[in-house]
Amino acid sequence: MTGTEKTGLAVGAAIFLAAAFVPLLSGGYGLSLAVTVVMYAVLTTSWTLFSGPTHYISLATAAFFGLGMYTVAALIEVFPYPVLLVMATIVGAVLAALIGLATLRLSGVYFVIFTLGLAEMVRQLVTWVQTTMGTSSGLVVLTGIDEPMIYWQLLALAAAVYLVSWRIGRSRLGFALRIIGGDEVVARHSGINTAHAKIALFVISGSVAALTGAILAPRWTYVEPVIAFSPMLSFLVVIMALLGGVHRLWGPLLGVIPFTFLWDVVTATFPNQTALMLGLCFLLIVYIIPNGFAGLIENLVRRRPLLAH
Repeated sequence: MTGTEKTGLAVGAAIFLAAAFVPLLSGGYGLSLAVTVVMYAVLTTSWTLFSGPTHYISLATAAFFGLGMYTVAALIEVFPYPVLLVMATIVGAVLAALIGLATLRLSGVYFVIFTLGLAEMVRQLVTWVQTTMGTSSGLVVLTGIDEPMIYWQLLALAAAVYLVSWRIGRSRLGFALRIIGGDEVVARHSGINTAHAKIALFVISGSVAALTGAILAPRWTYVEPVIAFSPMLSFLVVIMALLGGVHRLWGPLLGVIPFTFLWDVVTATFPNQTALMLGLCFLLIVYIIPNGFAGLIENLVRRRPLLAH
């Protein structure tokens, strides 16, 4: 490990330690906003772990997130909460593995369309099952888990995802994925098992999204498909990741924090035009800062020595 890497990990540890005191210093709206920030930090980092190096844009986040949430909501009276978190993680991993096996030959826009359709199919399937069973369109979730506990769980998960992503980036698997992102044909001719590499990372990403949904289930006392499987979640994760920059591990965090505050203002100001606002944000990000804030920072760092001369 180089000195720069040690410094980066030390800084990251300090940030996570400082963030752990947020519930003790703030409550109500401030804590609720902090929970949302950490939630998106987990989702964007895990999404970038797969989509960043491979350039496969996945819109299936809502499917994994919703299944994790419904695992807890449907079985909270049957199994202990920690067991449900494990079960949700396994459900997410199994679904991701099945998707990976089914989409090995897909790439580009076909993969995007498939993952978006999958999320909507899962939402409709859950709605149909509940309607067929004669239950309401949602489930009641009553637990003793409060918002500070949810925040700390998400923060611990964020730290774990960051460390796993950092370790994978330095491994042979991370190197293989970067080659796949550059040219998948070259990767196959180089002896890389592209199928196994993509599935492995997609399973990690999907299981983390499912676990995130499971942790957040107690935040709502009533869970229904339109909340758990909201397609807006998938698009927000992609936009936040692109805004921060997907070519750096710390990049998504640069997009999550400002965009969470911005989106909170947008939804309050334009409650009926959120889809339109989201589309405008996406266009602005793609055309103005295609490499995200991380790219802007790196360009400024490169220019400083030139300006010094």
